[in-house]
Amino acid sequence: MTGFCPIMITEIVIVRHPVSVCVPVNHKVTLRVRAEGKGVLSYQWFSEDEKEVPGGTQADLIIRASKTQRYVCRVNDHFHNYLFSEWVKVKVLDVDKSGLPVDWQGEPHIAINPKPDTVQLGTKLSLRCAAFGIPTPHYQWYRNGQPLLDKNSDILQIDGVTAEHGGSYLCSISNVLEERWTEPVDVNIVQPEQPPLTGTVLRKTPFLMHSRKKSITIICAFFISFSLSATDKVALLIGNLNYSCHPGLMAPVMDVHELGNLLQQLGFRVVSLLDLTRQEMMAAIDKFIQLLDKGVYGLFYYAGHGYEHAGRNYLVAVDAPQPYQTKNCVCVQRVMNQMQERQTAMSVILLDTCRKWYNQGCIPSVIKPLRPNGNTVYGYATCEDAEAYEVQDGGKSTGIFTKYLNKHILQEAKVTHVLERVSEDVGKDPLVTGKQAVEIKHTMKEPRSLKDKVRTAGHTRELHLRDVCWRQANDLPRKKQLTFLCGVKVEVSFSALFSNVLVAFATIKTTPDQTQDCTVTLSSSPAMEDIVSSTGRSEDMDSLLLNETLNPDCTLRLCSLQKLKESVVLKVDLHYTHKDSNLRHTESQQVDIGKPLVASCKLYRENHTRDKKTNGATAQSMGNISHSKSQQHQNLAAPHRHFTRKAECAAKTPTTWSNEPEENDENELLDFQPSE
Repeated sequence: MTGFCPIMITEIVIVRHPVSVCVPVNHKVTLRVRAEGKGVLSYQWFSEDEKEVPGGTQADLIIRASKTQRYVCRVNDHFHNYLFSEWVKVKVLDVDKSGLPVDWQGEPHIAINPKPDTVQLGTKLSLRCAAFGIPTPHYQWYRNGQPLLDKNSDILQIDGVTAEHGGSYLCSISNVLEERWTEPVDVNIVQPEQPPLTGTVLRKTPFLMHSRKKSITIICAFFISFSLSATDKVALLIGNLNYSCHPGLMAPVMDVHELGNLLQQLGFRVVSLLDLTRQEMMAAIDKFIQLLDKGVYGLFYYAGHGYEHAGRNYLVAVDAPQPYQTKNCVCVQRVMNQMQERQTAMSVILLDTCRKWYNQGCIPSVIKPLRPNGNTVYGYATCEDAEAYEVQDGGKSTGIFTKYLNKHILQEAKVTHVLERVSEDVGKDPLVTGKQAVEIKHTMKEPRSLKDKVRTAGHTRELHLRDVCWRQANDLPRKKQLTFLCGVKVEVSFSALFSNVLVAFATIKTTPDQTQDCTVTLSSSPAMEDIVSSTGRSEDMDSLLLNETLNPDCTLRLCSLQKLKESVVLKVDLHYTHKDSNLRHTESQQVDIGKPLVASCKLYRENHTRDKKTNGATAQSMGNISHSKSQQHQNLAAPHRHFTRKAECAAKTPTTWSNEPEENDENELLDFQPSE
């Protein structure tokens, strides 16, 4: 058997060709070629306007780029063999480079953004953008979010435009290092010499028109059409406060309630839920994803305990054990991935939770990377490895981030601009100065706003299907009129505080002459604990949550409806005194209200297929949450204390490889002065 014989290279092989670049004037550029061959190889670089580049006899050619030029390299060996590399272009842009980072590594840097235009029918449309890049960036133009075939240069030209060529244009600029997007611009197509359309914004700017005879300056009307819209808008809001093994929170109640009302004003279909186990959170997110579709705006909001692990954010369910692992929580990036798979027009995730780093040595669950669809927004209440705080003043408790989010969210502005204003306000709040700073991450390629209108043309079937699914989680029981034997009439009506919290109102409408001192009470079967008004929450908070306009004689809150596996039966007890006998009497009636609101969605059902894919064991449901077991703070009603939204864990075990989170300082609470 013969021994190993190395392969002899008998000819020149170029294993790495130089690459084209696009750089500013006088930028230092290095062109590289790598080749293999027999013996020592020699190199000679050539330019298109010179025979040989002076000093260009090495594998690396270093030049100071002063003008656009093409280059090629010849590789020789001592056996009279030679081979040329591919021609490359060093493109020089003589434009402003003030924004170019000092340590620029070659990632695309946009130097010229396209400009909005108004074009007459039948004429030529021309848009231009440009970017520095090493290698030279690749261009792909988009109209209304759709890629344009064969439009792959820095200049987009369309001859003989028609009405369908109007819309929002932008360009994706990328190389092997990164992808960047230009600012979107509107192109409006108008009839020749047509006056401005009603409902557009007119901006006058000088425009130079050339003819064969002469040049004249005219005033051209540019029509800026704010035509971006959604086919629907859907929001899922989750607030976790009553934890079985971690400190309880107060603010998520008001935060979710107020934000939900504001989003409804913006035209969102809102599903809001309190106190979910991991299984229930995953099921709710699955239902939410089903409501998303192409062109829909999707918004996911969470308030509660959370943490960050290996660059991913995790939301702590109310049944998370102590200590917990990633399998006991919900990964935010997985939610965004699912939202993007539905081809939403905009996906927004807002997190009012901590981002402390835990268990960085553990291997996170596998999540496939997001596709570069764009129009995704993350709004974090705080920056990496930091905590988010809520103010607990015994009255209207609120998360610092959500407080300012609610202040600005109704503004007619690009969603990222709204979050920037939130960030500025949080930065000025003396309660969290130096402790909490908002972080915004996004891939917005269009100036979309949460106030954009919903236009359903061409999407009526999808809208109908979403409407049926959404109503399943939001339909209220009908109002009931009860007549008791004594002649008293009682009205039982309903209101939803959240999609899993129903309020029943009993109101005495008619009282006969022979009855007096009438009172009414409500109870339910199965009995359901009122998690909204647990110990430590003041009557002021309760009054904010009640519908005072009804002026009921009795109210009953039915919470944790997602756990219901049977119909709810209300018992209405009427107590009164009979005038003739002066005796106290009680009459009762029952009202079957079925499975109201989110109870009909059966979130308690475990999705075995999903859990198998995520390789995460679903935590066991805790059933109805018992506040006596929850580690509540001892001084919840203390004025203006601030609390972190970071889950607390038990003392660490001696082993270095423990999976539990590092200890926090939740018990080291500081008093702050009331904010103005």
